[in-house]
Amino acid sequence: MLHSLPFEVNCSLLFTELPLLERPAAVKAAGFDGVEFWWPFAEAVPADNDVDAFVRAVRDAGVQLVGLNFFAGDMPGGDRGLVSWPARAQELRDNVDVVVGIGEQLGCRAFNALYGNRVDDAAAAEQDELAAENLAYAARAVARIDGTVLLEPVSGADRYPLLTAGDALAVIDRVREESGAENLGLLADLYHLAVNGDDVDKVITDHAARVAHVQIADAPGRNEPGTGELPLERQLADLEAGGYRGWVGLEYKPSGTTLDSFGWLPRERRTATTTG
Repeated sequence: MLHSLPFEVNCSLLFTELPLLERPAAVKAAGFDGVEFWWPFAEAVPADNDVDAFVRAVRDAGVQLVGLNFFAGDMPGGDRGLVSWPARAQELRDNVDVVVGIGEQLGCRAFNALYGNRVDDAAAAEQDELAAENLAYAARAVARIDGTVLLEPVSGADRYPLLTAGDALAVIDRVREESGAENLGLLADLYHLAVNGDDVDKVITDHAARVAHVQIADAPGRNEPGTGELPLERQLADLEAGGYRGWVGLEYKPSGTTLDSFGWLPRERRTATTTG
């Protein structure tokens, strides 16, 4: 059973053989209509001309910016977000305004807030309280442009506390209860959930209505679909049957070249026009 959900390309893992600002045009040339990025700058508040160049690259490519991460620290160095990190709370808040500005210019409405690793100089309860406050702050900010804050379980980071869909949904529920913010949703990365041992089929059955964005990679390996063992096509069809109508981000590490890694997906299924 084929689903009709539209695919888009994560330009922080794919097309990395090209300079970052050339990647949106490469995505369009490969037949896709949407892109997503991790935070595409080295700092929380980049120079205005750097932001302008990024916006122009996406706009000129003729693709939709579907998703954007808040600044998450040094990702290659092991950082996984600032949301729950007391020493860097102000950095996150300074970053929020930049994110909203980019989202407003490019029509992006989905913003991924990586929760952050546990740190040695703060108790877990203190980190969780701060995270709830910061997520509420981010949700209020992106609400100005009808945006949604995404919260994501992540694998491969020993000190990252959100491993399952239930972990992330519990945080979302806390934020809603304490702040009244409604514009938070689950980022269901089917790879991360599977690798962490979550029951992905049960997550889809029980929580499809709370999924605000989807990403995929196969497992083991985190490469393109068809290189591992995950039933991704069926799971995406189940998500669609459960009411999900958003994009599917291709957030995998290509096993060869980026273009070769699209071989599993016929070109006619790459455009957003196939979705109902």
